[in-house]
Amino acid sequence: MLKVVELTKKFGGVTAIEKVSFSVKEGEIYGLIGPNGAGKTTILNIISGILEPTAGKVIFKQKPITGYTPPKIVATGIARTFQNIRLFPSLSVLENVLIGFQNQMEYTFWEALFRLPRYFREERFYRELAMEWLNYLGISQFAHYNADQLSYGDRRKVEIARALATGADLLLLDEPVAGMNPKESAQLGELILKLREEKEKTILFIEHDMRFVQKVGDRVLVLDYGRIIFEGTPAEMVTHPEVVRAYLGDLNLENLI
Repeated sequence: MLKVVELTKKFGGVTAIEKVSFSVKEGEIYGLIGPNGAGKTTILNIISGILEPTAGKVIFKQKPITGYTPPKIVATGIARTFQNIRLFPSLSVLENVLIGFQNQMEYTFWEALFRLPRYFREERFYRELAMEWLNYLGISQFAHYNADQLSYGDRRKVEIARALATGADLLLLDEPVAGMNPKESAQLGELILKLREEKEKTILFIEHDMRFVQKVGDRVLVLDYGRIIFEGTPAEMVTHPEVVRAYLGDLNLENLI
């Protein structure tokens, strides 16, 4: 589904990533792992159109999307969340999710301004869809709360609901369980597996929580200083010498799992 080919990004004289290549299969849950500064978020920013690569290309569903703007990336079927949750705190949970449908709404500015019939039909239709996603994620009871009234874990679910509202086939999740307690992390892991099995979503994620990685990841790519040092299963990762050195020096990564 997704193919990254020889991706390189330089910021002045600093090389954030160098000739990184990998592919994510349809229906796969694929992790980008590595110490801070390894280049993981840079890769997600390039895939989602926030950054342009210095070299290399990104292919999605067999079509090159390198250099697309973020709205155009969303239109192709890719949506993302961020390490620092980016919701509109003064808007309701429902309104935040409705924003995800913007690329699908067809009514015009004038139809909205003068409250013409198509505006009301579409608003009603997408509100129902938004409520379905909130119900699926178990947070429909908060639909009319302001986003900043929710717990951290529930705000993360709102952000995921908004990404799902775009109709994306591929979700990019940047440290989805950062800041969560073990119970919240376990619940979100179950939700991600559920999205793959029941909604046929493909997921590419960044995460430092090794228990979470072990639970949900099919395959992982480990980066260190912008270069690939390992690709394989989470079980293989924890005993790989270069991965162990990158994370913990002489300690065993298995101690974190």
